[in-house]
Amino acid sequence: MLTELRIENFAIIQRLELEFQSGLITFTGETGAGKSIILDAITAVVGGKADATLIRAGSDRASVEATFRLSAASQQAVRQILEREDLLEEDAPDYLTLSRELRREGRSTSRINGRAVGANLVREIGAYLIDIHGQSEHLSLLNVRQHIYLLDRYANSEAALAAYRQAYDRLMALRRELNHLRQTEQDAERRTDLLSYQLQEIEAAALKPGEEVELRQERERLANAENLASLSQQTLALLDEGTPEAPSLSDLAGQVVQNLTALARIDAAKANLAEQAETIAELLSEMALELSAYIETIEFNPRRLEETEERLDLIHKLQRKYGGSIEAVLAFAESARQELDTIAHATERIAELEAQESAALTELARAGEALSCQRKEAALSLQAAVEKELNDLSMSGARFAVDFQTHPDPHGVTLSTGERVAFDATGIDRVEFLIAPNPGEGLKPLVRIASGGETSRLMLALKNVLAQADDIPTLIFDEIDQGIGGRVGMVVGEKLWQLARRHEVLCVTHLPQLAAFGDQHFHVRKLVNEGRTITQVEQLNDRARLDELAQMLGSLTDANRQAAHETLEMARRRAAELVRQAHDQRDNNGAKIAK
Repeated sequence: MLTELRIENFAIIQRLELEFQSGLITFTGETGAGKSIILDAITAVVGGKADATLIRAGSDRASVEATFRLSAASQQAVRQILEREDLLEEDAPDYLTLSRELRREGRSTSRINGRAVGANLVREIGAYLIDIHGQSEHLSLLNVRQHIYLLDRYANSEAALAAYRQAYDRLMALRRELNHLRQTEQDAERRTDLLSYQLQEIEAAALKPGEEVELRQERERLANAENLASLSQQTLALLDEGTPEAPSLSDLAGQVVQNLTALARIDAAKANLAEQAETIAELLSEMALELSAYIETIEFNPRRLEETEERLDLIHKLQRKYGGSIEAVLAFAESARQELDTIAHATERIAELEAQESAALTELARAGEALSCQRKEAALSLQAAVEKELNDLSMSGARFAVDFQTHPDPHGVTLSTGERVAFDATGIDRVEFLIAPNPGEGLKPLVRIASGGETSRLMLALKNVLAQADDIPTLIFDEIDQGIGGRVGMVVGEKLWQLARRHEVLCVTHLPQLAAFGDQHFHVRKLVNEGRTITQVEQLNDRARLDELAQMLGSLTDANRQAAHETLEMARRRAAELVRQAHDQRDNNGAKIAK
């Protein structure tokens, strides 16, 4: 729900800060005071049309900021979008701030949680937060694609829809595999030749994992054999071969061992030195033996060097073609082997899948017809309920209908009637809500109905019936009382109050009978300060609210105050009665379930 609204330099609003509670929130005031401007500001902040003409005269910019507390119904969808765009505030995951800034030079900036975003993203999120009735671009019920989802929620068709989607997903998976195999079959000969060549080339190389490292090491030894032999022999001469003038390291180490052993016999505290000398002598001896053996392995073999170079060149060639390592090349070969096996058995598998596709289409048709039947039964109930609401709203001649259409498709599902129709993830139905606002008129799509108060009343009727099916937390109605009198105004107020038990409802009204139902009442007035027109908004309570309702009845007289008091009391009694009825209904439902 919308919890806070801050507006600055927007039209005739200089600065305005409002805090909203849940329930029905009413705005009253003289025509032109700025009530609809507040709604225009809300429209702008959720991505509606707004331009530099809305900036207050003498200002360079206008700004609107709105804070929302996310409802359980909208939280998951909004959080998914925020996470996708990396905009989620972990410190306050239940709240969301939208802002819009208009500049005189024409630039407009939108922000979500303080970060600049595109207008399309704001509109995407705004669609989950607010429905504004009075600005057609924000009427969610005028979005035909939403009608089938609203009807499904009204019909409680979750189980039937889940069964249909399970059959739909299975069919789609089968068709994806079939399409792949059919494409594979078309290219089979060319693809088989290519894969066979590639596989033969790799298998002929007889590659072994880790082979490249070993070959590189061997190539280094072969290329440097002369140098390796020279260094090894020189080192071995120093270790083992000596002259009277220059004894070998082994001889010198032996002398060191003898001297330190003799020293240790005299001074036992230095026995460790003798041990260390013996260790060094042993290491020198082992080093000499290892070098002698290594010299035997050094090979002056130009032919082997050439073979190693050729083998490495082959490996590099295969890596360039099939992968960056021997392991990748071998994996490519395995994949090619599997694809060849698939091609070899493609015809057999296609026949198998076609049989499965036929069975899946039959199952999908059965699930689709069951879902459609449930929808049509619910549509009859929905039609009657909406027409009852319209009758209460002084539109007794209005008619409402849910239109069901199917479209022929040779690749679709075959119904029990023998007709083959198109389908998608929602089912076989194309659903649209139709309205005939006045007697004698034919049913027309909602997108073609009249504007103004009549439209808002139609929306109110639909919203009341679809209250449980509609997840949008905040609803705004403008000019809903246009062309109706006090008696109907009381009915409209009652229905708005009922709607506000499940949604936050903001309503601009000129009728005291409607305003009396408000849980929160704001008075909007226009005044001139230092030669400038500004809008002020005041929350009304007790005596101030009574005076406002009295003035809405005509003038501030004792008689009108008494009438306003009676109107308020009537609204409060009716609200209390509705609460009792709701409790009784819940108790009766609970008793039925218990039985």
